[in-house]
Amino acid sequence: MRTFFFYDLETSGFSARYDRIMQFAGQRTNDELELIGQPVNLLVRLTDDILPSPGAVLTTHITPQMTVADGISEVDFCRYFLERVATPDTTILGYNSTRFDDEFIRHTLWRNFHDPYQWAWAEGRDRWDLLDVTRLVRALRPEGINWPTKRVAETDQLITTVNLVDMAKCNGFENDNAHDALADVKALINLAKLLRQSQPTMWRYLLDHHDKHSILSIITPGQPKPFVYASGRYSSSYQKTTVATVIAEGRTPNSYLVWDLRYDPVDFTSLSEAEILSNLTADRATRRQDDFVPVPIKELSVNKCPAVAPLGVLDAASETRINLSRAEAMKHYHQLNSQAGLIKRLTKAWRKRPAFPPASDVEGKLYDSFTPKSDQAKIRLVAAADSAGLADLHPNFTDERLDELLFRYKARQYPASLSESEEERWRKFRRVKLERELPAYLSELSKLASSPAADQFILEELQLWAESITPVDY
Repeated sequence: MRTFFFYDLETSGFSARYDRIMQFAGQRTNDELELIGQPVNLLVRLTDDILPSPGAVLTTHITPQMTVADGISEVDFCRYFLERVATPDTTILGYNSTRFDDEFIRHTLWRNFHDPYQWAWAEGRDRWDLLDVTRLVRALRPEGINWPTKRVAETDQLITTVNLVDMAKCNGFENDNAHDALADVKALINLAKLLRQSQPTMWRYLLDHHDKHSILSIITPGQPKPFVYASGRYSSSYQKTTVATVIAEGRTPNSYLVWDLRYDPVDFTSLSEAEILSNLTADRATRRQDDFVPVPIKELSVNKCPAVAPLGVLDAASETRINLSRAEAMKHYHQLNSQAGLIKRLTKAWRKRPAFPPASDVEGKLYDSFTPKSDQAKIRLVAAADSAGLADLHPNFTDERLDELLFRYKARQYPASLSESEEERWRKFRRVKLERELPAYLSELSKLASSPAADQFILEELQLWAESITPVDY
């Protein structure tokens, strides 16, 4: 039987590579969204080389000391997640989870010698993200749902928002403890029920078409045709939804370059490859200028649950909401098909965009490459070993990343497994890391302390945490 597992995280910062999960909460339901079992609410211990973002802690009110007192280790969290959450035939879902929470899960598993990917696809499992689903429902079939609004300060424009807290308040299932993972999970389940009850046909369609193969059947990259697409990259002024079409393969596997058919390609035919590249890489200040028109392309990743639908779902009311008619989209689609030179320049410019700088630290190198098959059995041995076993375990890894990861894994999770030389190496590692990070951390604490609105108790706890983990002669 297929089940859903709704989940949310609170973390020590925004970087999945280097920050940590501090709270994990979740609830399993059946496909009717009826609760199965009890909710899960876990704190995960921070180790003594981690300085959390003070801003993040002020938001969540979860201090490092709370995780130490009441939390479980990352090792135990990974085992719990793999054994109790990522069970066969489970759809694991959240709200903005493909961009944020799932990345933290991957990197946590990677650091702790578990496969970072299989939880999301093996044994009938998959993942889903309701954020863009909610955006697409708002654009196409909003009836039966109250949509909260907010005013944009810069433009004084009133727009609708799909912020989870606001959606909860506006629809009668108020989230009384925003930025608490369990409260957000409860709100998300209620939102899912609302979407399903208000728009059952669309709910079922998007549920049945969130996997990679179903997405490909809609966007048809082999013979591209227009499709409706909701994404946070699009403007709120048209419900973050447009009509798009594939023009080329993207830079990464499972990704495709798409053109926003809201825009007439003829307006861009005079641009050279260099001009397109300059536009794509323009800085924030340039993009905010009134006369700046972005080249309307972006990458769509079919393995990240994009919210897409066939063009036929765009009725007259939806055309008004997204300020784009099917006729206009089709006109631009046919014009684009006659612009082979423009498509070639767009594709070449997109692929010339500077890549993200490579991670300098091993914990950020998850996506550098897959681990070789020759190391996979050794990785499983590490994950299964206790402290005594790790002390005597000396795997001859082929992957050069894994030796350093193993050292840090032992130091953080099984310090008794370290030899004397490894203990000294860990002391040096912590010293260098904390000396690098402490000045910015303490500066942020000082700035926040000057605000009368800041929670002074939490700031004091963060100061004490820094003092407790800082080398004595710092």
